[in-house]
Amino acid sequence: MSAPQKVIRRARAGTTEAPWVRWTLITLALLFMFLFLVLPLAAVATEALRKGFGAYVEALKEPDAWSAIRLTLITAAIAVPLNLVFGVAAAWAIAKYEFRGKAILTTLVDLPFAVSPVVAGLIYVLVFGAQGWIGPWLAAHDIKIIFAVPGIVLATVFVTFPFIARELIPLMQSQGTDEEQAAIVLGATGWQTFWRVTLPNIKWGLLYGVILCNARAMGEFGAVSVVSGHIRGQTNTMPLHVEVLYNEYQSVAAFAVASLLAILAVVTLVIKSVIEWRHEREMKAIAELPPERPPAA
Repeated sequence: MSAPQKVIRRARAGTTEAPWVRWTLITLALLFMFLFLVLPLAAVATEALRKGFGAYVEALKEPDAWSAIRLTLITAAIAVPLNLVFGVAAAWAIAKYEFRGKAILTTLVDLPFAVSPVVAGLIYVLVFGAQGWIGPWLAAHDIKIIFAVPGIVLATVFVTFPFIARELIPLMQSQGTDEEQAAIVLGATGWQTFWRVTLPNIKWGLLYGVILCNARAMGEFGAVSVVSGHIRGQTNTMPLHVEVLYNEYQSVAAFAVASLLAILAVVTLVIKSVIEWRHEREMKAIAELPPERPPAA
């Protein structure tokens, strides 16, 4: 094969590198995924079923395990809708409007990415704890935040807040405001503009952000560990319950609960892939639409 033909072939493949370079990079990527993704998942499944399927089921039927599963689902069911509302509102304000303090709001959205989850949990203890800023007032009114479900929800909301907003902000900024302005000129109200123009344009990014937010909410450990108090059967989520079981040398039970988290992670990846696939199909269908002809004079 002549040199020009090789160049043309590589250009069609989307790269100018030699084939051995491409296959080396692919092999390294697959090896990395096997070592850090496939192998750990296989180890979790193997350890969970080491004493048989019956022991696996018994570990999941244990009351403390059910309590941890239930609390994890409740926390995610509260935190994700709250972050859905907050994230859409923040993204809409940042992407569609110009106002004083916009840079500060953008920084606050990114704050949970910069702050350690453990530090975030300590902040909530400082504010709502028995010796905290408003702890005595809460105790006087018999309101429990720390070492109770509200504290776990607050900590989870904090660490998962950026996922939806950060997914939507660049998407909304790239779309601009032309369609919203056209809808308002035609007489649409603010809510009509949002439901019929803005929301359909961001639906895939919104779903993607919700999936990531939900996955982080169910798997959060650091912040929840600080504010929960590790009360078995009451304030232990699934990650905390796994730690307790493992520290007590109940490895089969620990890996059984951990396998549920692994299954949830795999389901999250599958849903994410389906959403990306459908989004690509929709964009491809839109790109293949024939251009509109100008109206005849």
